[in-house]
Amino acid sequence: MEDIDPTYIQPPEHRKDSNFIPNQPEEIRVIDLSRLDDPEDVQNVISEIGDACEKWGFFQVINHGVPCDTRHRVEKTARMFFNLPMEEKLKVKRDEVNQVGYHDGEHTINIKDWKEVFDINIKDPTVIHSSTDPEDEGLRLV
Repeated sequence: MEDIDPTYIQPPEHRKDSNFIPNQPEEIRVIDLSRLDDPEDVQNVISEIGDACEKWGFFQVINHGVPCDTRHRVEKTARMFFNLPMEEKLKVKRDEVNQVGYHDGEHTINIKDWKEVFDINIKDPTVIHSSTDPEDEGLRLV
């Protein structure tokens, strides 16, 4: 087995007790997005999403309106991209100027996450902050 990059390893003093079992729901939260059509139910859906994020960090959505063939094309394209050599992925790396694109440096509790992401915008044009400086109130279109 290859050596593991130490940036992925939590120092022993920060590790949870190996016998620790977090208090979590037994099933991943499923959120029905068709409920967003009911103005009186929107706040409940938002609360459920927030709760799922806090307890699990993710959730599954149903009745989202995205056709199966579209989902399959997106999944196929994502697999093709993430299977590219690193040098190709780095050509579209996210940075302070380009806040969309490839990124593999996310951290949780100062440990590198075992994931790669590709951030995109779905509306044209999209307004984003012009920099990561919290004092900079500038915006730009992408």
